[in-house]
Amino acid sequence: MIHRRQGNKKREQKKKKIDEQITIFEPIFRKIKMALQENLTSKEKLLIQNNDVEEKWYAIYTRPRAEKQVHQRLVEEGIKSYLPLQKTYRMWSDRKKLVEKPLISSYLFVKTKRKRFPLIFQTLGVVKFITFEGQPASIPQKQIDNLRLLINSDAEIEISLEKFAPGDNVEVVTGSLAGLTGELIKIGRRNRVVVRIDRLDQNLILKIPKAFLKKIG
Repeated sequence: MIHRRQGNKKREQKKKKIDEQITIFEPIFRKIKMALQENLTSKEKLLIQNNDVEEKWYAIYTRPRAEKQVHQRLVEEGIKSYLPLQKTYRMWSDRKKLVEKPLISSYLFVKTKRKRFPLIFQTLGVVKFITFEGQPASIPQKQIDNLRLLINSDAEIEISLEKFAPGDNVEVVTGSLAGLTGELIKIGRRNRVVVRIDRLDQNLILKIPKAFLKKIG
């Protein structure tokens, strides 16, 4: 009991000392921060402000087969979450059933401000943000729009990890995928449209008649 009291007393003394040091140095830190802010250009200040205020799309990686649960938990926390689901038939020995499964395994997308990153990262089932140069990498709105078009169509989609050389930029102008943008490439002797998602290193490959396409860019 005596040892415990002595230990508590030492911790209290240590905490008090740290608090005193913080109190002493706080005005100095405040002055340094103000000086740094004064030296920023108006463009840099605006950039910092926008990073704090503007919501952007980010990709997060989840535990295997936890995409739907993570999506639900994020929605309950008030986070805008998008989980692309693809309808497919699953076969059992006695029946066939139409089910929805994630289009890209272990990935979903959130639209949020940077200040909410800790809340998202602490959500059960989230493994990590997809990053670039150590920072969560934002996903262009157009790529999210492409995913929505794909999910709402009856197109057959193949997922590939293969690295394809850049192709001609094209846009679908006819059919349920009208408005979709991608790249027209050759796979073997066949033309295919590849839709890329930044930083995921995965390609969505589609078979679309060339007559449905127009070259852009």
